Amino acid sequence: MQGVEFLTDEEAHKVHEASLFILDRTGILVRNDNARRIFTDRGCTLDTHTGVIRIPAKTVEEYRKFFVPSFAFHGRDPKFDRILPQDGPIMITASSAPDVIDPDTGVQRRAKSSDIARIAHLVNELPGYDVFSISTLADDAPEGHFSVARFYPALKNCLKPVRSNTPNRKDLEDVLELGEIIAGGNEAYRARPLMTHHYCPVVSPLTMDVESTEAVIYLAERGLPVYGTICPNAGMSSPLSLIATLVQGNAEFLALALLMQMVRPGTPLIYSVLATVADMRTGNYAPGAIETAMLQMGFCQMARYYGVPSGGYIGLTNAHVNDAQSGYETGMGTTAALLGGIDMLNMGGLLGSLMVFDFAKAVIDHEIAMMLKQLKKGIRYENEDLCLDLIDEVGPGGLFADQLHTLRKMRTAAYLPKVAQREMREKWKDSGEREIGSRALEEARRIIAAGNPSHFDEEVEKKVLVRFPGLEMLCRH
Repeated sequence: MQGVEFLTDEEAHKVHEASLFILDRTGILVRNDNARRIFTDRGCTLDTHTGVIRIPAKTVEEYRKFFVPSFAFHGRDPKFDRILPQDGPIMITASSAPDVIDPDTGVQRRAKSSDIARIAHLVNELPGYDVFSISTLADDAPEGHFSVARFYPALKNCLKPVRSNTPNRKDLEDVLELGEIIAGGNEAYRARPLMTHHYCPVVSPLTMDVESTEAVIYLAERGLPVYGTICPNAGMSSPLSLIATLVQGNAEFLALALLMQMVRPGTPLIYSVLATVADMRTGNYAPGAIETAMLQMGFCQMARYYGVPSGGYIGLTNAHVNDAQSGYETGMGTTAALLGGIDMLNMGGLLGSLMVFDFAKAVIDHEIAMMLKQLKKGIRYENEDLCLDLIDEVGPGGLFADQLHTLRKMRTAAYLPKVAQREMREKWKDSGEREIGSRALEEARRIIAAGNPSHFDEEVEKKVLVRFPGLEMLCRH
C-alpha cells in the first residue's frame, strides 16, 4: 500500500536541508553531560556558556549512513514478536495515563498496579493490539519500586511485547533485572529482550533533557531496544505553521538519532512523533485535531526519506467519554496516518488528551485497529479471486449467499466486529438500545473476568518477589 505524500521528493529534501540549517546554526540545548561529551568527541561544537550543541551538516550525513530499516519487538511468547515495517501496521496501546475509569463502578480515579494487570490481560486477549505500552501509572507502588510496580503486572499478565519507560537510572536498572529474572538470565534476556523502552529525550523546542537522554544512551550502549518520540506542539513549542513544525521536529529527530548512532552505530530507530497543534483559543493541547494527523503523515514521509520505520501517537482524542467526538477523532487520525504510510500506531484506550484510560475505549479502539489492519491488506488481485466461473454459474438475477464459495469465505473475507452495531433497529431496541460504550464495557468485563493463561510459573514468581519485596501485595487480579 503506497503512502499518500504531502510533499514532493524535492520538498522532502528541502525539509532535510532546513533541518540541517537549524542543527548547525541554532543548535540543540543538551543538558546531559554524557551526551555533550559524545557529540563533541564526534565533531560537534559546544557553547560552554549556554550548553548548546551545534551539529555540522557533514556530521549528520556521516552518521545517517548507520540508520537501519527495521526495528524488532519481542514478547514473552515468540509468536507475538513483531518486526517493523514488515509486520506493520503494529498497534500499540497509548500509555502512562494517571487516571483510569474503573470498569466496575464507572468512576474516574487514580490508577493502581491492579489496573495495569487487568489492562495487560485485556490487551493479551485482543488480537488487534500487537504491543502493550503500559497504559497507566501505579499510584500504589511500594517506595523505591515505582517502575517495577508497573512492569511486573504488565509482564505477568501479557505475553505480547511490553513497552514503557523509567524516570531514572536506578529504576531502569531494576526493570532490566526484572526482565532478566523473567527471561531466565542476562544472556537469555539480551537474546530476546521482553521490554522495549521508550522516552521523550528531546523537549521541544530543541532541548535534550538529562534523565531520558541518559536512559537512551545506557540502553543503546548495551544493544537493547529503545526509541524516542518527538513532541512539538505548534503555537507553543514550535511555530504555528505545519511545515515549520515539520522542519523543527525533523531536526529534533535527527539530533536524537545521531546521538544513538554515535553511541552504537546501527542502533535500530523508529521515527516516532506526537506532533500537535495547540488550540490557540485556550492554549489547550489538541491531540485529536486533524492537523495532528496531517503532521503525522508528513513525518511518515520523512521517515521514508531516511529509510527508517515510522510511528507515533495518533488517533488520540480530546473527548472525555466514548461519544461521537471520540470516535471521529480516533478514526480520522488513524486512517489518515495509515494512508500516510505509518508503520506503528500508539492509539488504544485513552480519553481526555492522554489523561485517563477507559476499558471500553480500549475495546472500541481494538475494533478500529482491526479495521486498519484490514485496510492495509488492500484488495488482492489474484485470478482465482476474480470468481469469473462463479459469476457465470450464478448468472444474472442469481444469489451468491447459498454458494459454497460464500460459506468458505464468510469468516475471512471481511472483518466482523464484535461490539459495533450492525443489527436492524428493531432487534437493537429489543436488546436494550445499548450504545457502543456499554457493549464495549461488557466485552472488557467478560475478558478480564476470565482466566489468564499468561501468568508466570511459580519459580519465576518466587524469584521476582524475593528480589523486589512488597510486590506480593500488588496485582492480585
